[in-house]
Amino acid sequence: MSALSVAIGRYPHSAALLDGAVPPGLDLAFDRIAPINLAFAPMVRTGRYDISEMAIATFLQARAWGSDLVLLPVVMLARFQEGAMYCRSAGPIAGPADLAGRRVGVRAYSQTTGMWLRGILAEQHGVPPQAIRWTTFEDAHVAAYRDPDFVTRAPAGADLLAMLRDGALDAAIFGAELPEEPGLRRVFTDPAAAGEAFRAAHGFVPVNHLVVIKPELAARPGFAAALTRAFGAAATTRAALAAPLTLAIAYSLAHGLLPRRLSLEEVWRGLPAEVG
Repeated sequence: MSALSVAIGRYPHSAALLDGAVPPGLDLAFDRIAPINLAFAPMVRTGRYDISEMAIATFLQARAWGSDLVLLPVVMLARFQEGAMYCRSAGPIAGPADLAGRRVGVRAYSQTTGMWLRGILAEQHGVPPQAIRWTTFEDAHVAAYRDPDFVTRAPAGADLLAMLRDGALDAAIFGAELPEEPGLRRVFTDPAAAGEAFRAAHGFVPVNHLVVIKPELAARPGFAAALTRAFGAAATTRAALAAPLTLAIAYSLAHGLLPRRLSLEEVWRGLPAEVG
């Protein structure tokens, strides 16, 4: 039997696996893809990998459009989101409430960081998604999805950072790689405090990336449990993820990312009962 293809990013909790410390009984071959979000569309569209890291918004969309990928209770990436939104230092944005009516760029409308931030803006600052003039640069990972009609596509070849720098955008949401330029500042003046306010309100740090496997692997006795344990401290439980998943579903539905509401039973469909 050939090794199983795996696409995951490098984090403290995945470094040992990537460096060869794979538990007995798991034959894994890692695809060194970076940034890891480049694995998401091939995984949901063509099943490129046997095991893959997956953004939470991508997985929810994939499930809503009929994907049978199986979610594992493994948190690859969780973080406060407020530090990912930037504006020009000399621009008109003094804080989150000023984004109403403004031009905001994001790699894709379905990007998970954007999903969390849109929820925060609506919930805590009175700025619903429809009040912002969104600009995107690429399609969603799930091919069936189409952006809402209040979202426009940037010109071909345009760059998110360049458009923000040049004033074509008033603010922009970035991902793992944050800009370091003297002419930019964060929209949330104290991102750490804003993040703690989110945690106080909801009881968790927003989850960005989890792990999915193909359904035939989930059907192998003991495989899903063994793989989940292999992630060490990143492994958690369905119960621990209930609140993040419930809120992500609510935000995604409210923002036009999902065609219908998903239940937690649907989210975990295919995962053996012995896992989490």
